[in-house]
Amino acid sequence: MSEMLEKPSVPPGECSWWLPSRHESAGVARRVLRTFLAGHPGGERFTETGELVLGELVANSVLHAQTPPGRLVLVHLDLRPDSLRVEVHDADGTPPSAPHATAGFEESGRGLLLVSLLAADWGCRPRARGVGKAMWAVIGTDGDAK
Repeated sequence: MSEMLEKPSVPPGECSWWLPSRHESAGVARRVLRTFLAGHPGGERFTETGELVLGELVANSVLHAQTPPGRLVLVHLDLRPDSLRVEVHDADGTPPSAPHATAGFEESGRGLLLVSLLAADWGCRPRARGVGKAMWAVIGTDGDAK
């Protein structure tokens, strides 16, 4: 399996790549994030929370985006001195449902709740170019949570 597709050109401190819309892509995204952060002084402080948040956003896109077969997911990382911004773009323009806590034992539906608890800020916006949306989250250095 070719895990990563063409890597777009971006400035230092940023990283973007395309992934197939498959279950395995969340794990690939987490591995690329670890490698990216390890290559930047101080970047490792964002690794644990970054992996959780990015994994949830990619999994959410893969599981819930209503897109035609063959569509790809774009992941973009932007590392700043005091924060890490992660974005996951897909071709479905429908915003996600608001996160909510449940008392049941559902196996899904908690990803955005986790993102909202771990990220300093997060949201959804239409893609600037092309169809679909971009889910984004900012992870800060103050323990990462709000």
